[in-house]
Amino acid sequence: MTETPASVTGRPYRRITGLAVAGMVLALTAPAAPATATPATAVAGRARAAAADPVSVMKYTAAERRDALAYWTAARMKAVGKSVELGPTGPKAKPWRGTSLKTVGRLFFVNANGADTWCTATAVKSANRSAVMTAAHCVRRGSSPYNTNSSMVFVPGYHKGQKPHGVFAVRQALAPRTWEKDSTNDMSALVVDADKSGRKLTDVVGGQAIAFNRPVGDKVSAFGYSATRPQLGEELLRCVGTAKKKSGLQAIPCDMSGGSSGGPWLADFKSSTGKGVLISVNSALDSLTPTEMRAEVLGATAKKVYDRAQHA
Repeated sequence: MTETPASVTGRPYRRITGLAVAGMVLALTAPAAPATATPATAVAGRARAAAADPVSVMKYTAAERRDALAYWTAARMKAVGKSVELGPTGPKAKPWRGTSLKTVGRLFFVNANGADTWCTATAVKSANRSAVMTAAHCVRRGSSPYNTNSSMVFVPGYHKGQKPHGVFAVRQALAPRTWEKDSTNDMSALVVDADKSGRKLTDVVGGQAIAFNRPVGDKVSAFGYSATRPQLGEELLRCVGTAKKKSGLQAIPCDMSGGSSGGPWLADFKSSTGKGVLISVNSALDSLTPTEMRAEVLGATAKKVYDRAQHA
């Protein structure tokens, strides 16, 4: 079973390993999407309009969101971690033992192949108090408009089976159109429902600040629920490093693996408060340099995605 890689045709860094987990292995390649007939509703004028929109939006119905909450039982969340083992946790990734990071959590979903899996995601400040940032390959397969993920829920503060702040169903998943078309700009913004008590996400857990067009060079704390042992996605790991430009992206020393996709890169991070400024999200490891994490430089396209999400 496979998950989206972050390899991009035409880019110089082709040997890249995507970080979402699915089945037993971390995929290096993804199958091409099958040929699909144009939907009957996609008349020519509408198709052109959609292509011009830089943001791709997936919406989940109320019934789908109820089903997602019912599907992701505590037992299923525990089981998906036990089904994946990507080797020992590396020396650069340390279990987080500081102030509880209420804003960071596991993003559980069923991938385009029908496999249970997860990524990492982060609640951020937003106008609707309901926005979450993650990687685009945690939402849909790159270069494949029809291979999308489903049954998506966000569990902020997840730790060893505990869900201290509840479970939030995802109602919209937004990504750059460039990811859907050609696997570039690996970032996504999600919009989640209120919890079962009617509380909005950041009213419950707060939200990290977010910045765009920030020069590369920050000291970064990167977090993720890596599927490496002994944690197997049950504990939050952290890498710390100074970001450097790398093949159009930015990179830090880090050896987190599958499951850490979408985890936040927090600049100006204060361990005492658990707060910083989100400047990107975990995207990929170079398979030839598995001790280096790469992430997008969030620019104008990423801001459009976030703005659509925060006003949804």
